[in-house]
Amino acid sequence: MLFVGGVHGLERIGTQVLLSYLHTIIERMTWDTTLHHLLERIQIVFIPLVNPVGMAKNYRSNGNHIDLMRNAPLNSQEKTAFLIGGHRLSPRIPWFRGHNSQQMELEADALTRFVTDLTTSRTVTLSLDCHSGFGLKDRIWFPYAHSAKQAFPYIGDVFHLRHTFMRTYPNQNYIFEPQALHYLCHGDLWDHITLQCLRQQQVILPLTLEMGSWRWIKKNPLQIRQALGIFNPMKPQRIQRVLQKHIVLMDFMINATANYPSWFNHADNPYYKQQALSRWYKKQQ
Repeated sequence: MLFVGGVHGLERIGTQVLLSYLHTIIERMTWDTTLHHLLERIQIVFIPLVNPVGMAKNYRSNGNHIDLMRNAPLNSQEKTAFLIGGHRLSPRIPWFRGHNSQQMELEADALTRFVTDLTTSRTVTLSLDCHSGFGLKDRIWFPYAHSAKQAFPYIGDVFHLRHTFMRTYPNQNYIFEPQALHYLCHGDLWDHITLQCLRQQQVILPLTLEMGSWRWIKKNPLQIRQALGIFNPMKPQRIQRVLQKHIVLMDFMINATANYPSWFNHADNPYYKQQALSRWYKKQQ
């Protein structure tokens, strides 16, 4: 189980959520024998800050003004969102992918190599990448971000995982869906990592937690005057609530990783695959 945050330097709340949860895990290690037993079965990895220069300078991008989530050498063959879908126009414009001749940025390349190494010889790897900034609701997204026509290879397993989460926690209010329902983009880093793992016959199910920052702006409109205010809760009590809110999701993902045989069965998951295609890919059927 891999937890990732801080890919975009402005989205500090993702790093804060992971550091808070890591603190909880460390404290539990001092007294919780069930956690010790769990860690004999699975590995939990935290990368709370992928883009330290961006966070230090209040950039969305890294220090070279390149958006790490648009930096992979992967082009969508379908119509992408203008600018937000990744572009090569200028580093002065957000969502800049880098120039065509450039190699991947150090941070993006390091994460790719780390994850592909991490998945070696493991039956299944789950990841949760924490972001903020889209909509009024918290969303859990999964690949592919580069195609609305091509379904994620493990779509049945992701749908089964979603089904298990919704049944276990019926009062949660996440929206669980493919990112492609909203917009397509070039160079998506998790699409690239997924495809790299597929080529090496390794299984990864990368999820993205997209915390809805518009809700924080709605409650405190004046914070939109600050760059950080567009992507983060600013008042202490709201920050505290956000740090508490996602513990259930992260606990669930750790337990789902430990109990993957109960929901992950890629070869024999036609029912959930059909359910997923019917729900999210009706136009492509």
